[in-house]
Amino acid sequence: MTARRIGMGRVSTQDQHPESQKDALEAAKCDRVYIEKFTGTKAERPVWSMVRDEVLRTGDTLVITRLDRLGRSTKDLLQIAADLEARGINLEATEQKIDTTTPEGRLFFTMVAAFAEFEHSMMRARTMDGLAAARARGRKGGRKAKLSPQKVADIRRRAGDGESITDLAEYFGVSRPTIYRALDTTQDRPEKEVQSDSLFDA
Repeated sequence: MTARRIGMGRVSTQDQHPESQKDALEAAKCDRVYIEKFTGTKAERPVWSMVRDEVLRTGDTLVITRLDRLGRSTKDLLQIAADLEARGINLEATEQKIDTTTPEGRLFFTMVAAFAEFEHSMMRARTMDGLAAARARGRKGGRKAKLSPQKVADIRRRAGDGESITDLAEYFGVSRPTIYRALDTTQDRPEKEVQSDSLFDA
């Protein structure tokens, strides 16, 4: 399958020359050119999502004029670049002389991976620090309880009236194991319910 050069541009309402990106991408010998109109008020990027998911394939080169035309933030750019590398898609930024088909350009992906790992490590460290601080204040870390004491009492009342575990889970929007825990984790579950739980609950 022949590798293609796919051009991707992004213009805003403030761009004085919105056609300049399209012209530059066509001059870079792109087989296809897609331009996203960005207003600055919406995070959604339907054109880019379509190009990423439906157009680009392994071996292709995504051509942009500058890196800031691809990602809305450094974090966004890191995620996009890492995804491209994982899928075997090259990246070229014409104005910044980045071309990952060359040995020099491959260094860009290496740096992206290093920054992404650094960011992940920092986030993990902040999470651990937060949990440690919470424990020091006498609170357990992790997720908040899914059910309030009032809901737990309501569940027990409904179960006592004969309402099924499945119906309770659907009504309160939680999993069946959560309902079991709300009732009493020390009680034995009915054999039929246990079998159903193991089959359908993650």
